[in-house]
Amino acid sequence: MFRPMPSHYTPPRPWQPMSQPEWDALRPHILWLGAGRPVKDLRARVDGMFWIATSRRPWKDLPEAFGKPDTVSRQFRRLTQRHLWQKLLHLLAEPGASPGLRALEHWICRACQRAMRCAGMSLITAAQRLGFLTALRGPSFLLPDVDLSERYRRITEFFLTRLLKDRNSVPKGVFALCGRLLTFVGGRRRIPRCLWPD
Repeated sequence: MFRPMPSHYTPPRPWQPMSQPEWDALRPHILWLGAGRPVKDLRARVDGMFWIATSRRPWKDLPEAFGKPDTVSRQFRRLTQRHLWQKLLHLLAEPGASPGLRALEHWICRACQRAMRCAGMSLITAAQRLGFLTALRGPSFLLPDVDLSERYRRITEFFLTRLLKDRNSVPKGVFALCGRLLTFVGGRRRIPRCLWPD
């Protein structure tokens, strides 16, 4: 079991087409997932996914060189549903991650932001546990936290079972406080895009 790297923000990297070593490092993980039928322009499609992720533009703005927006976005969803982004974060957290994959870290993190709505808590939890703050759609303290929720549940369960033995001794506002804490660990429903990491 490796020790995850400390929480950090990945330095921004402007988009450009992937180099051959970067594509060689990434390609086996995408092919292994078997996302859809084999395609001749897989590299162009992945470049398009990274272009969308780094530019934060809607899929309809995808340049023609990367393929049809509907096709590329469909493949992005398939890769997301097959947990590609979680797998790549785990690979990046390993000390022996390949240089080609490490060079793609910022784009992978930005793709994670894009995939968050589709991937849900599994991607949020992976990014938080592995320390990839750039992969999150906002500051970590504003997002749901599975580990914090579990700790909170154990603590409140312990205190509430003791308090409820003698209901007359329950201090005023304890239950309201528990509710507010539960809301806090559940995260905000909407986080303004201006708070998303670059």
